[in-house]
Amino acid sequence: ALRGLEDQARAVFPSAEPLTTHEVLRWPGVLEEPAQRVEELGEPIKRCLGAALRALGEARGREGARIVEMLAKRNAGITALIALVKPQLDGLSVRYRDRLRERLAKLDVRAEPERLEQELALVAQRADVAEEIDRLASHVAEIEAILARDEPVGRRLDFLIQELNREANTFASKVQEE
Repeated sequence: ALRGLEDQARAVFPSAEPLTTHEVLRWPGVLEEPAQRVEELGEPIKRCLGAALRALGEARGREGARIVEMLAKRNAGITALIALVKPQLDGLSVRYRDRLRERLAKLDVRAEPERLEQELALVAQRADVAEEIDRLASHVAEIEAILARDEPVGRRLDFLIQELNREANTFASKVQEE
């Protein structure tokens, strides 16, 4: 039947290319797909979606556990650094006073006692990092408390880590001036 139709088409259009089976099958209406009833697809879709959501939840849980472990290690490191630094801060202004007096003596410069004390007070104020140390310790404690929660905490952690970074930068800049 197809051959007869092709011969008729060639009689009208002699330069027409021969049709392939593939081209014929692509014509609208040649092949009909059986109509699927949407109601039949509901349960398989729900099962697939449920499995995908479970897999996503499990992956997030594994990732969260790794992040908790990593942050706990870093928190412990920050706590250890704070413990090392805190005792050194106690004599900071005395050490600076002594160094300044040594420099003045080497330069053979006599400073007015009042002016020297004013300068030392200003330097001590600029180099005072006790507040930053306290905030760092506070942020570390808050991070530990957040890590113990059984809920999504990413945004809160992001904020706290930014604050921790700010305090560390302020601390570093004050210590460098010293």
